[in-house]
Amino acid sequence: MTIGQLAKQHGLSRSTLLYYHRLGLLTPSGRLRNGYRHYTTRDDARLRRICLYRRTGLPLAEIGPLLIRPGRQVLALILESQLHELSTQIETLRRRQRLVVELLQDHRLLERLSIRDRDAWVRLLRGSGFTGQDLVRWHRDFERLDPHYDQRFLEHLHIPGEHIAAISRRAQQVRG
Repeated sequence: MTIGQLAKQHGLSRSTLLYYHRLGLLTPSGRLRNGYRHYTTRDDARLRRICLYRRTGLPLAEIGPLLIRPGRQVLALILESQLHELSTQIETLRRRQRLVVELLQDHRLLERLSIRDRDAWVRLLRGSGFTGQDLVRWHRDFERLDPHYDQRFLEHLHIPGEHIAAISRRAQQVRG
């Protein structure tokens, strides 16, 4: 297929494919008699992988090594790094949202945006019939099952570190 056909098939512009060529990510398999670039099904599959990796947000510079060394370990390392980067960006955006809500002085906006803070979680659990002791036991079990995730969950609720430590101490004092 020609560059225009391949680009159309993937919803890209011709200039994008030319750019990928300049970067060494996608080289046509040959040229037709009329001089047009010729792409094969193998080139099409390579472009599919490029597009897939781009949808994860990977920069083109990191996609090149994945195409050269497509091993599972390299892929896992790069994608895990990307996942960490996405988590950091999401947390930064959440902090910005909370700042905007603070400036607007309307905490109901958090609920409308489906953003949970500590108070919203407590209301949800209490509305489900949890008592104060149930909440402490729930946290104790959560912390015991996965302490790292428990810590991140509490940080996600924007509970200050000293309060997280107090919650942990309280949960540890409760017997099964």
